[in-house]
Amino acid sequence: MLRNYSVRTDLALEEKERFESDNVEISGVVLEEHYDEENEIRVTRVRIETENGAKAMGKPVGTYLTLEAPGLAMPDEESQMTVAGELCRYIRELVEQNVPERKEEISVLVVGLGNREVTPDALGPYVADHLHVTRHIVKEYGKYAMGMDHANLVSAVVPGVTGQTGMESAEIVRGIVNETHPDIVIAVDALAARNSRRLNRTVQIADTGIHPGSGVGNHRCGMTRESLGVPVIGIGVPTVVDAATIVNDTMENFIRALEGSQSLKGVGETLRSYSPGEKLEFIKELIAPHLNGMFVTPKDVDEMIHHISHTISEAVNMLFTKRE
Repeated sequence: MLRNYSVRTDLALEEKERFESDNVEISGVVLEEHYDEENEIRVTRVRIETENGAKAMGKPVGTYLTLEAPGLAMPDEESQMTVAGELCRYIRELVEQNVPERKEEISVLVVGLGNREVTPDALGPYVADHLHVTRHIVKEYGKYAMGMDHANLVSAVVPGVTGQTGMESAEIVRGIVNETHPDIVIAVDALAARNSRRLNRTVQIADTGIHPGSGVGNHRCGMTRESLGVPVIGIGVPTVVDAATIVNDTMENFIRALEGSQSLKGVGETLRSYSPGEKLEFIKELIAPHLNGMFVTPKDVDEMIHHISHTISEAVNMLFTKRE
C-alpha cells in the first residue's frame, strides 16, 4: 500500500516526528525540548546539521524553533505578552547568530507574506500592520528623534501574492533589499500543519528563510539568504490542515473505539498494525479525488489571526523598537 508518502506540513518538528513514528533515526538531525510548566509553553529545537539530514527531512540545513503555546490565540492580554516575550527571546537568538557583525543598530526588513483577502493566509499582512516602523523617522530626523540611544531601522512591506501583482513575492522583496540594504529580513507567513492540534497555537522560527505556499502544494520562489543576499528569518504559524489529516485523526479515534470492543478488537488491532504513513496513504486513496486537495481552518480563524498577529508583531516590536 505504502509507496512514497508525504505529509503536507511546513513544520520541521512534524517531519522529525514522522520518522520517529516509523522508528527511523535520522543522522545529522538533533532534537531538543524544553517545557515551561508555569506558562504552558513548549519549545522544540530541531537542528539539521548535515546535508544527509537535510535530504531526509526535505528542509535546508539550519535551526528550526517550534514554540507551542495554548495562549497564542487567546484574547487575554497577559497570555499574549508572555508568549510575545518568549518569541522575542528566540527571534533575538537567531538574529544574533545570523547578523555577520555585532552592531548596536541594525536595519531589518519585515515582509508580511500572504493574501489579505483570505483570512487564513492574512497573518503576514496583519503583522506588518501592527509593527512600529522606524526607518523613515531615523533617516529623516536621526535616532534621537526616537528617544533612544540606539535606534534600529525597521521597515515593512506586504508584497501581496502573484495572482494580485503578477510578480513573485521573492522578486519584489529582492528589489527592495537591493535598494534599502537591510542587515536581515524577517518573513512572516501562514503555514500548513500535519497535526490539527497545532493549528493557531504553534509558531515556527527558522534561520533558513521561508518558501511561501509549500505546505499546501503551491510552491513559489523561496526567500533565503541565497536568493536575497542577506540572512532571512522565517516566522510562521500553521492556520490550515490537510483534509486527509482530519480524516486520519478521526480514524485514530475510531481504531481506539474498536480496540475497546470485544467483538471488533481484532479489526482495531489489524488497523493499528499499519504505520502512520500507510494509514495516511490509505485515507488519501479513499477520499480522492473530491476531498484530497481540500484544506481546513477553524471557524473562528478571523479572531485567532487577529490575536496571533498582535502577539507576533509585539515580539518584533519588543526586539527592535523597545525604548532603553
